[in-house]
Amino acid sequence: MDTINLVETFSEFKEFKNIDRETMMHILEDVFHSILTKTYGEEANFDIIVNIDKGDLEIWHYREIVEDGEVEDDALQIAFSEAIKVEPDFEVGEDFSKQIFLEDFGRREILSIRQNLVSKILEYEKDNIYRKYKEKVGEIVTGEVYQVWKKEILVLDDEDIELILPKSEQIPSDYYRKGDSIRAVVSKVDLRNNSPVIILSRTSPAFLERLFEAEVPEVYDGLISIKNIVRVPGERAKIAVESYDDRIDPVGACVGMKGSRIHGIVRELKNENIDVINFTNNKSLYIQRALSPAKISSIKLNEENDRAEVYMKPDQVSLAIGKGGFNIKLAGKLTGYEIDVYRDTDTETEDVGMQEFDDEIDQWIIDELKNIGCDTAKSVLELDPAELVKRTDLEEETILEVLRILKAEFE
Repeated sequence: MDTINLVETFSEFKEFKNIDRETMMHILEDVFHSILTKTYGEEANFDIIVNIDKGDLEIWHYREIVEDGEVEDDALQIAFSEAIKVEPDFEVGEDFSKQIFLEDFGRREILSIRQNLVSKILEYEKDNIYRKYKEKVGEIVTGEVYQVWKKEILVLDDEDIELILPKSEQIPSDYYRKGDSIRAVVSKVDLRNNSPVIILSRTSPAFLERLFEAEVPEVYDGLISIKNIVRVPGERAKIAVESYDDRIDPVGACVGMKGSRIHGIVRELKNENIDVINFTNNKSLYIQRALSPAKISSIKLNEENDRAEVYMKPDQVSLAIGKGGFNIKLAGKLTGYEIDVYRDTDTETEDVGMQEFDDEIDQWIIDELKNIGCDTAKSVLELDPAELVKRTDLEEETILEVLRILKAEFE
């Protein structure tokens, strides 16, 4: 044959979808150069020409023309009398070129070439897949369920690369059948027996973070920062967010108009309840927000052992603990504190809402105090008169009168 048509001769190469044609041709050059070096020696001069479009390959062997009887190495030199049989115009000292065809190799060499090509392309393909997905760790990928087993699901991406979603990385209520579309985050990429193993996850906090980036433009653009995420997959999640722009309400932006943005995320997570809260460096306030929707009477922090004693009315305790204890568990993980909840049952110290004093205190004064977060008597009494004057538009005389009324209630 005049040329080696690699598309026909090595038809099994068509199965390799994750290697571009140009790279495959470079691999072919390397493999043929290796077999030629082994056959003719390292000093032999060869030119390997690959036609990427047609898949054709030509091999030319170059030797120096020397006087008859002076040939020392047949791989490097050719006698003048032999050269002029091919081209009468040749002269001593010129280069003689000869094309080498596939049939010039022995049966064993051809088999070796084929084996080396398959081995090198497989090796390249595995390395390419490993590097590609190593860069995608922490990113969401979409694939199609190909096989469902008891302990894991085999997923194929759009290039038919195999991805694994273990049972432990699935949301408990996840149910998939062959052909279903699936979204998950790339958790890690391992090498087992020199082959890449790509592990997906739908339970990782990173999956929830990427979903928020996809649904909330302010998060994607970096205007809103996600400070922390904790999850009980399929049940409840808490996410602390902070805005770098005072004009943007981070919680409102993440939830969206009438919950439009967060609804898509909740559906993807099989109706997992998601609490979005404002991050703050004020530990007491952070814990209070993390325990939402429960309302807290008071908090005592122990910074040495990261424990928080939280006091609340009996009807708020169940809200703080939450179904299955998930609310208080996640609040502790989010804030980094071990939270102990106590029922505030002492009737003598029970707090009283500010609205209860509307017969003694004008409503506009009560509203002014509520605007700064003081909606109970104790929350007002805990602040100094000077602080109350500073934070409200009330006169000092008015503040002192309010404090007198409130103290009288507890006395």
